Amino acid sequence: MLVRRLARPMLAAVFIKGGIDTLLNPEPRVGMIAPKVAQAQDAVGDKLPSQVPTEPEQLVRIDAGVKIGGGVLLALGKFPRLASLLLAGSVIPTTVTAHPFWEAKDPAERSAQQTHFLKNLGLLGGLILAAVDTEGKPSLGWRARRARRKLVKKTESLGGHSSDVGSEVSEWAEGARTAAGTTAATVRDGVDVAIGKFVA
Repeated sequence: MLVRRLARPMLAAVFIKGGIDTLLNPEPRVGMIAPKVAQAQDAVGDKLPSQVPTEPEQLVRIDAGVKIGGGVLLALGKFPRLASLLLAGSVIPTTVTAHPFWEAKDPAERSAQQTHFLKNLGLLGGLILAAVDTEGKPSLGWRARRARRKLVKKTESLGGHSSDVGSEVSEWAEGARTAAGTTAATVRDGVDVAIGKFVA
């Protein structure tokens, strides 16, 4: 649909640009998040696994990579729901660490940070909508419920009940299990005989 082809790149552009800018010049962002990372480390202590990155610069670069990768995928319409979820996940820590308007003392700075915070909140809302957009196709939950209803209706039209179908499936599974066990035993006996002849 034309609307999606236009809207996705428009939504992704700010993330791609922000990610590239951060990779080219990470120092301001590193300085901004370093105190927050230190606070988080103090609060968590040694509970984090050793594989989790804790260096501010590394975290900033990972976030920039997610923004660029997710933004490109969203702009191209490739895995748009997954890309939107990745970008939404990167917006939350960025917003909290970069625009904590509640900590600002100066009214002008507080107002500016609040505007940026609300802008990011709006972007998050757009990403959530993009993440749940099924492009007009029914959701997996709806498809599963529909398939179940059709199965029950078909079973009842044949004069049975859905519980009968369940017991038939169980019997079939038991038969398949027994046949597999018999086949395995036959193969094992054949292998034993062949090995016995070879050794003899």
